[in-house]
Amino acid sequence: MKSKLIALTVLVSVFFSSCNAVDDLLSFTISNETSIKIQSTSPINLPSEIITPEVTTNSSAEFANNKTKASLVKDVKIRSLKLSISDPSDKTFTFLKSVHLYISTNNSNEIELAYQDNINTSSNTIDLICTDKRLDEYIKADSYKIRTQVTLKETLTKDVTVKADMKFRVTADPF
Repeated sequence: MKSKLIALTVLVSVFFSSCNAVDDLLSFTISNETSIKIQSTSPINLPSEIITPEVTTNSSAEFANNKTKASLVKDVKIRSLKLSISDPSDKTFTFLKSVHLYISTNNSNEIELAYQDNINTSSNTIDLICTDKRLDEYIKADSYKIRTQVTLKETLTKDVTVKADMKFRVTADPF
């Protein structure tokens, strides 16, 4: 009886570790970035809209590199979105009260991607809180749009350029 229990325990352990290993083999990360220019003329304490140029995805190549294709993608979610000030290089995020980023394509509705409210940092980088929305149709597209809404808490004397570094977790079946 004791040997049957040990054998069952080993079998269950192997099964679950195999499932995790297969899941890991079918998941990978796609990285994209865009620049956001916050104008020095943006009002204080009022949300301002910033539209960035379309972000061209290299999803087809990423899917092929990971031995899958768009039709086999099961789930895409954002895993991290980091903002870094690229110009001026000595600027920090002390001027920013809140930021919300939205994603859309020509064929899909806009949804919130990530955000941060009540920002209180003297750093030149911040990590945003990512939503748990499914992003399959956005990452499968050839390009997508990012709309940014910022609220400033102090006046900017010159424009600030911010780099948005996005990492998406993709789960797909192999071909």
